[in-house]
Amino acid sequence: MLAGKIITVGITGGIAVFKAAQLVSSLKAGGAEVNVIMTRSAQEFVKPLTFQVLSGNSVRTDLFDEMRGAVQHIELATRPELLVVAPATANILGKVANGIADDLLSTVIMAASCPVLFCPAMNVNMYNNAVVQRNISSLRELGYEFVDPGTGRLACGVEGRGRLADLDQIMEKIESLLCYSKDMEGLTVMVTAGPTVEPIDPVRYITNRSTGKMGYAVAKAAAGRGAKTLLVSGPTALKPPGGVNFISVESALQMYEAVMEHYPAADVVVKTAAVADYRPKEVSSQKIKKRGGPLTLELVRNYDILAEMGKIKNKQVLVGFAAETTDLEKNSLLKVESKNLDFLVANDITQAGAGFGSDTNIVKFVYPGGDVKPMPLMDKTVLANRILDEALAVSQKRK
Repeated sequence: MLAGKIITVGITGGIAVFKAAQLVSSLKAGGAEVNVIMTRSAQEFVKPLTFQVLSGNSVRTDLFDEMRGAVQHIELATRPELLVVAPATANILGKVANGIADDLLSTVIMAASCPVLFCPAMNVNMYNNAVVQRNISSLRELGYEFVDPGTGRLACGVEGRGRLADLDQIMEKIESLLCYSKDMEGLTVMVTAGPTVEPIDPVRYITNRSTGKMGYAVAKAAAGRGAKTLLVSGPTALKPPGGVNFISVESALQMYEAVMEHYPAADVVVKTAAVADYRPKEVSSQKIKKRGGPLTLELVRNYDILAEMGKIKNKQVLVGFAAETTDLEKNSLLKVESKNLDFLVANDITQAGAGFGSDTNIVKFVYPGGDVKPMPLMDKTVLANRILDEALAVSQKRK
């Protein structure tokens, strides 16, 4: 997603400098062109050579570098598409908030024509200081972007807020600023993801192979495009994307209740979850002991959540998913029509690159009336945005 993007990373003097090395490495690995500016204090923690190797570019440190000329700060400020300051100390926040430009980094920030993203990191008492909080509030009001620090054990040994945010949170914010238009602002998007778990007894359950990757990608893309995003998810090993309202559920019944509660407020619903069609009629309160003969479980139908939403659909754009192994288009069209969907994303899970757990997918968009739009093999992040493009187009046609 970051391929071809030009990013300047400003690094100030704090113990979290070592995390900035991983950030620069990740940006470079994502295809971005990265230029690094280090303050004098930052160089006391890590030498410029480290960031030169990681970024593939010379590191800038001095406002009056004779080899670059005294106007290098203009190039560094106007050429990039984003300026990220990580870690951002109380010192740099105070300088910028009060219009001070006395070194290369503060001068570049003052001259920047692109968005500036601060990632604060400092001692908890320093972060909570009224002056620092005033400076942060002032910078927010002026339009500067922030990734708030995390809470945990700090380098000084105390617990509290002040540690540099997790790398994935910073990367998500960078992608949001660089890679998404805000064309879904004002819309509420609900996404369901993952499997459901239907208990048999205290230690056993029925589930399926869904990993939640597709649904989490859709939720991340929706939030990045400015939508108020709700992610209702069954059990997965994934971390919820930043900027979403997350509801964790286990069973199909729990998912049904959560979805139906929030459905009236939704403008777009993308239902990627693999919800169990059946659940055990009776759940044993004790572990079922192994017996000599076979074990028979009586199953009953779960709610068809998508069909229930289709029955009461009003303003919502309703998008379903179907994982099939045979008669893909025929089965998908039946679901589109019977469940009152706007379109359905259908995939043949027997195809290479399209099964559960894959980072890619091969799908077809199936519409009421029988129109089918095949999609090529693509990354699930790319596909997530294609799905939202289509949902947005349907929504706009109704206005």
